[in-house]
Amino acid sequence: MSPSPSPSVLASYADLAVRVALNLQPGQRLFIIGPLANGGCSLDAAPLVRAVSDAAYKAGASYVEAIWGDEALQLSRFRHAKKETFDQFSHWLPEALRAHVEAGHAVLSIYANDPDLLKHEDPAVVGAVQQVVGRAVRPFRELVSRNATNWAVIAAPCQAWAEVVFPEASSDAQMSRLWDAIARLVRLDRPDPIAAWEDHLAALAARRDVLNGKQYQALRYRGPGTDLTLGLAPGHLWVSGRSMSAGGIAFAPNLPTEEVFTMPHRERVDGVVRSTKPLSLGGVLINNFSMRFERGRIVQVEAEQGEAMLRQLVATDEGAARLGEVALVPHDSPVAQSGVLFYNTLFDENAASHVAIGSAYRFTVQGGEAMTSEDFERVGGNRSATHVDFMIGSPALDIDGVFENGTAEPLMRSGEWAD
Repeated sequence: MSPSPSPSVLASYADLAVRVALNLQPGQRLFIIGPLANGGCSLDAAPLVRAVSDAAYKAGASYVEAIWGDEALQLSRFRHAKKETFDQFSHWLPEALRAHVEAGHAVLSIYANDPDLLKHEDPAVVGAVQQVVGRAVRPFRELVSRNATNWAVIAAPCQAWAEVVFPEASSDAQMSRLWDAIARLVRLDRPDPIAAWEDHLAALAARRDVLNGKQYQALRYRGPGTDLTLGLAPGHLWVSGRSMSAGGIAFAPNLPTEEVFTMPHRERVDGVVRSTKPLSLGGVLINNFSMRFERGRIVQVEAEQGEAMLRQLVATDEGAARLGEVALVPHDSPVAQSGVLFYNTLFDENAASHVAIGSAYRFTVQGGEAMTSEDFERVGGNRSATHVDFMIGSPALDIDGVFENGTAEPLMRSGEWAD
């Protein structure tokens, strides 16, 4: 594949995003964004954004708009802005996002970003900016956690990202290889990508149904550096690759997706867990880190790289020191079998089982979307201005499902489903 994909590949990817990921409905508006700390979608993703716009209008969209973000401008701020101004964020964007979702319109996030962008900047300042952004867009994230509308996240390569993933390749080859990897993992190499996705989503739903039938009280993890018991909320719901919006639109929020996930109980997590892949957070890499939990709360963090950034994240608010998601991914997933470390959560989380610190999704517990915030916390749901996934799965990880009577059964062995 050339450094830039052919128009047909872009069109196929865009069609997949509109028809499967978003399931965009006639008359809906579409808002295309990127990582919110960057202010919008990277300019490197422009060809894909334009293709998505074409596909959206063909699907009946009433209006498509994109907000753009330039990482060079983000670096400019870190290098030249006065430090006392880093408590500021866009005045209009949080309200625009909230109003858009409350009106029932669709949101597509396209990530094409440098995972090492801010590696030379002060971690304290980077973390402070992440906190400011998280607080500003919390109403929008609360709506997403309720599936208030159809939303999705996909990715597009950029040169800086490709250089991190394929450092040994030439410049042109880096972009070509990253495009090729993304295309394969979102099934664009299949004769009918949309049909392939329907089959895949059905298989994930079957696994979801089995887990919902179990109603485990807890999951027990054992692996190198990991000895963790993670309690599940009563009435928890396992969710797979397809969700349903409040307006009744079936959508697939992540491409690719290989996970089934649910809600841990915010106060019932104990033990130690160790990461198995680096975490790229706000342009800073956090690597080889571990966390110790007591009664659901993170009481100790250690990291070989990026520890200051990790500590800032955990201190975002009270909920940032607790878990909001637990996801299971077998090691034989296509992302894991690709052998590529993407330094991008959208892909790396689909290569390994993972957990997320921060807010829980309301739709991962029975009746969660209609609960008050107080009732949601009462049943074990976590609330926070942040939600950050990190990978803990590997071929050396075993997981048991624990029933209410205390008996346990193998759920995953050596990173694969036990059945």
